Amino acid sequence: MRRREFITLLGGAATAVWPLAARAQPAERMRRIGVLQTLASDDPQTQASIAAFLQGLQKLGWSDGHNVRIDYREGLGNTDNIKKYAAELVALVPDVILAVGTANAGLLLQTTRTVPIVFVFVADPVGAGFVDSLARPGGNATGFVQFEYGLSGKWLELLKEIAPRVTRAAVLRDPAITAGIGQWGAIQSAAPSLGLEVSPVNVRDAGDIERAIMSFARSSNGSLIVTGSALAAVHRDLIITLAARHKLPAVYFQRQFVTEGGLISYGPDLLDQHRRSAGYVDRILKGEKPADLPVQAPTKYETVINLKTAKALGLDVPATVLARADEVIE
Repeated sequence: MRRREFITLLGGAATAVWPLAARAQPAERMRRIGVLQTLASDDPQTQASIAAFLQGLQKLGWSDGHNVRIDYREGLGNTDNIKKYAAELVALVPDVILAVGTANAGLLLQTTRTVPIVFVFVADPVGAGFVDSLARPGGNATGFVQFEYGLSGKWLELLKEIAPRVTRAAVLRDPAITAGIGQWGAIQSAAPSLGLEVSPVNVRDAGDIERAIMSFARSSNGSLIVTGSALAAVHRDLIITLAARHKLPAVYFQRQFVTEGGLISYGPDLLDQHRRSAGYVDRILKGEKPADLPVQAPTKYETVINLKTAKALGLDVPATVLARADEVIE
């Protein structure tokens, strides 16, 4: 065979084989993310948080249904629900799970010590035993701290600024989580210097909350401090309604309470934590270990005030408080 004919034949064979080789290349593996939420999927707070998380993932090249599949479950602050859905998510063998809140993260870690977990809105991951330390988590979980316990004292300061006549405060907390105990301790320590008498209200279910607030409101000059917990978030409509009904000035741990009618909130930006969590999920999907990713503190705090609610309570919000506000609802 002549050289020219041989080269032509070889070229034709290569052309015929190349499409087969191209088709034989392995497709990109679909990765899997589990999300254990606190609130229902149709809750405005959940929708906004998940949108922020997906936005963060998309900026890093991950798209649900394209190169990643995301499975959602809702804990709703109920221990039995959380245990059930934690087990379901782990059984799906995801590459990583996003856990929203202390209760969800804790029960997930009781379910698995191998599946990587990224948590958000957890107040005390070291005290709760989720990580060895903030700098070196050491296990299968890392994430983003909700706040330092010292922040709880600032809620009292804010309360006295906006409602200086109050002398009593009922503190709504979840005693079943480490954060509930820690936040109460910080508030109890700060109260005497501000001339406030504080009493704990254990949040378990709607009936307990209603009975406790109704009993507390029988005496004058009362107020509410709502500390961070899944149960408080689940029952926020009830808490806001009771505060309005009994004319109790209330300080909340997140803005959603205030946008829905509460008086004032101070706390970290929940949407910002969800956006940032996408970065840790991305790094884990690319091979890094939670044990090597330090737990991060909030970078953004926000104060939100509802002037309509303040007016209904007969309160004049000081100019100093308004000047510090990130959002004022009129």
